[in-house]
Amino acid sequence: MPLGNTFLEIAAILSLATLLGIAGQKLRQPLLIMFLATGILAGPSFLGIIRSHDQIELLAHIGIALLLFIVGLKLDVTLIRTTGPVALATGLGQIAFTSAIGFGIALALGLTPINAAYVAVALTFSSTIIIVKLLSDKKEIDSLHGQIAIGFLIVQDIAAILALVALTTFGTASGSENSVFWTSVLIAVKGLGFLAVVALLMKTVLPGLTRRLARSQEMLTLFAIAWAVFLAAAGERIGFSKEVGAFLAGVSLASTGYRDAIGVRLTSLRDFLLLFFFIDLGARLDWTTVGAQLGASAVLSLFVLIGNPLIVLVIMGIMGYRRRTGFMAGLTVAQISEFSLIVAALGVGIGHITPETMGLITLVGVTTIFASTYMILHSATLYRILSTPLKLFEKRNPTRESESDTLRKTEPVDVILMGLGNYGSGLAEHLIRRNKHILGVDFDPGVLARWRSRGLSVLYGDMSDPEIHEQLPLGRTGWVVSTIRSRDLDLALLRNLANRGYRGRIAVSAANDREADLFEKAGARIVFRPFRDAAERAADALTHAMDILPEDINWPIAFREVRILSGSTVAGQTLRDIPLRSTTRVSVLAISRAGRIHYDPGPDQKLYPGDRVIIMGPIEELRRAETLLNQFQQEDTAGTADRFVLAEIQIAGISALSGRTLSEARLREKHGVTVVGIRRGDQEIPAPSPSERLAGKDTLIVIGNARAVGKLKKQEPL
Repeated sequence: MPLGNTFLEIAAILSLATLLGIAGQKLRQPLLIMFLATGILAGPSFLGIIRSHDQIELLAHIGIALLLFIVGLKLDVTLIRTTGPVALATGLGQIAFTSAIGFGIALALGLTPINAAYVAVALTFSSTIIIVKLLSDKKEIDSLHGQIAIGFLIVQDIAAILALVALTTFGTASGSENSVFWTSVLIAVKGLGFLAVVALLMKTVLPGLTRRLARSQEMLTLFAIAWAVFLAAAGERIGFSKEVGAFLAGVSLASTGYRDAIGVRLTSLRDFLLLFFFIDLGARLDWTTVGAQLGASAVLSLFVLIGNPLIVLVIMGIMGYRRRTGFMAGLTVAQISEFSLIVAALGVGIGHITPETMGLITLVGVTTIFASTYMILHSATLYRILSTPLKLFEKRNPTRESESDTLRKTEPVDVILMGLGNYGSGLAEHLIRRNKHILGVDFDPGVLARWRSRGLSVLYGDMSDPEIHEQLPLGRTGWVVSTIRSRDLDLALLRNLANRGYRGRIAVSAANDREADLFEKAGARIVFRPFRDAAERAADALTHAMDILPEDINWPIAFREVRILSGSTVAGQTLRDIPLRSTTRVSVLAISRAGRIHYDPGPDQKLYPGDRVIIMGPIEELRRAETLLNQFQQEDTAGTADRFVLAEIQIAGISALSGRTLSEARLREKHGVTVVGIRRGDQEIPAPSPSERLAGKDTLIVIGNARAVGKLKKQEPL
């Protein structure tokens, strides 16, 4: 169905891509698959829309150049160092084993050695773009397996660039051995000269030029595109590929302070132009040979989907990682990438491989990307199913992960805190000030390292791992607290702790009231509502305290609002007792409490946690005053006699209380305790009424401060 008009043709292709993209979102598939499907449908085998192949190919080449430019721009070699030897070992090991085994499988399927070599190389690369997107969506990008995966994906990207250089070198040579040798030497000399020129520009020209162009975001973006395309063209001109030149263009700007700004602005343009690469690729597929390639593509796809994760699992198991970490990282290599298709397209262009081999690689790419997406999205379910047989790939003592655990078996634990993000870290700070012994659990190695350096007991673990509970000291802790706001994970935590017979108390975090009700029904003792609490405090600040701050005043004095935090040394003190003015020359202008503003408070006015204090004074002194007002003291709530405790008190067989009602017994007036329950033989009476009559040998469940309860227990039985 040719349209006869290039503009109308492009409009029809983009409309088809949009419709398929919407379908892909419903199926939770990456757009790459939908773009390929667009090319297939718009190609000559189906609708026959595409006729302007040259124009689409030009846009595709620019898209590939921008893809390689952004890869170079984002290249962070330090990430490989921070993830340790596992990124290099796993990345290089996976490339070596996958290419060797893949080459053997391809030969066994009847491919010629050169075609088999291209297939083997294509099977080694995994899609950094797709994996980063999926891990980010699952909030696993900072997990241990996420960091390791990103590390060895970068190793793969570097290997892909080297493969492109090698293919370009041999592709420009003729068939004789001498020409290959001399062409290789010539390419090496040109390459070194190319690198030298780019390095010189990086040191002398590019920093100042980008700094000047950064005054206008539009000019900086235009320069980045021009630089990427220019070096891509230069790389092709001297005998390399466009991809190599574009990659070096990105690397040359990676050391500037504007690489993130450039990357953000070019990502959308890259994605749009890559659409044409995959559409062009899909349109060029020869479907007359697909039937003959289905068997070969199925075998190779199974190898990528199963063999690649097994290779990673074995390498990481040998290095001392737990089977779950190896499995989750291994799933990220269960597909081939856009680099594989670019390498294959280059092989077709220089005459190394046939279009049939290109079609085979594309079929494997479509199959593995489609299947692996669902494998990664449902990785937790897959692991639960395969957990037992995967023990084969785990050492008896996985030292690589357990070395980060610092909990000693005899150490007391008041709270197991699961999740040390922003909210969890803040909670940990306040619990430490109250002299609580905390075990912090998180899956981010960087977070664990920071808390470990402060002396906190930490344990590497992921709440979605059902085996994490085996490592927790549940028998010697009273609280398990989750600050991870995930309904499914928190419900799984509550269910797993109940199945293990945990008798302590559980606190979780809810995003809304519906979740809170769900958690309370599942057994949570306390449900935090961080968003609602923060919104309430913000509204209080805007509605009350901030109303009295002057907006404009031409005077060397300033105003600041300070919220008195729980645990502050000034909480409970009068203004007279706080040396605020004498030490900082700052005065208290007003106090906002419970929606009311107390102007010009007197010296006997007390401060309480939650108060919002408006202070005024010299600008340079306000920060000192804020520090003084919120200086913390170590709180020892465990040993104070004023804390509330729950205790059992037994009534004697013959007692003056026998036959009296709770109202007549006057336990609160005489002893300062409240009866919250009665145990009478096998009968339990919760929240008894004042008219409930007591009997000999009743056991009273009472609550009161530690001093009163302790004094009453000395009189037991009553």
